[in-house]
Amino acid sequence: MIVMGRHLNSPPKKIALFLIVFAFLLLPTIDAVAKLLGDSISAGQIAWSRFLIQTILMCPIFFWGLRKHKTQKIFLQFMRGVLIACTTVLIFASVKFMPLAEVIAIFFIEPLLVTMLSAIILGERLGWKRLTATTIGFFGALVVVQPNYKLLGLLSFLPFLAALSFAFYMILTRKLSQMESAGVLQFNSGLSGLIFMSVMLATFSSFDIPMLEIKMPQKQEWILLILIGVIATLGHFILAFASKYIEANILAPFQYLEIIGATFLGFWLFGDFPAPAAWVGIMTIVFSGIYVFKKETSITI
Repeated sequence: MIVMGRHLNSPPKKIALFLIVFAFLLLPTIDAVAKLLGDSISAGQIAWSRFLIQTILMCPIFFWGLRKHKTQKIFLQFMRGVLIACTTVLIFASVKFMPLAEVIAIFFIEPLLVTMLSAIILGERLGWKRLTATTIGFFGALVVVQPNYKLLGLLSFLPFLAALSFAFYMILTRKLSQMESAGVLQFNSGLSGLIFMSVMLATFSSFDIPMLEIKMPQKQEWILLILIGVIATLGHFILAFASKYIEANILAPFQYLEIIGATFLGFWLFGDFPAPAAWVGIMTIVFSGIYVFKKETSITI
């Protein structure tokens, strides 16, 4: 029998926690499908399609929510959309050149950034247990792929920039979720991301920048683009919902679950099988997440 302690003692928080686990295992599928498309569709166009699908899917929920109250903090919501757009393009560009698990592992400096930024910006409590577990998980992620600047060159900075962008996105998600519904947040981030990417593609597609090229997708490519949009919308809707009930720095260590999904998909789709040392890193990530779950939820089995 599982007994929940004072930190997550309400049904919405219990549901949110398990939804988070599902979302973080699902989200690497977006990057895997983007890698499949990477040779034919640019990162910018994939991101544009992802936000178009998200906007369409969330439109009914947005107008339903709009009947109850007006959208708040419009500028912050727009910036949230710009941040997720930048994150998306940077990640999609990264997976075109690097193995999926390697990109995700480098990206996982982000939970550590979220933990620190949530204390600085949001004033959330930063306990040593959370910080320690997040740091251990981060080093576990590094062990998975052992990123090396000499091998990756400047490309190694793309996932880092994505991590920084996504860290601020998560902070804004936490802040805005206290005053806005998950559905409205997702519509606004999708629309903002769509507007931002439309401007970027219209402005720079003729400048011979590979990540911002435009072409007409084939039928199979359209299917994969739609799939990315659907998965991204579902996954980030869950994150927006969960952020209303769970603090950002509690969410952070659970994001390491993504590397498990990325490792599996990398092997299944691209034949990237982690080295023995990588499995040590993966287990470190898993146990750091379990440790935080146990401490922050006061679980007794």
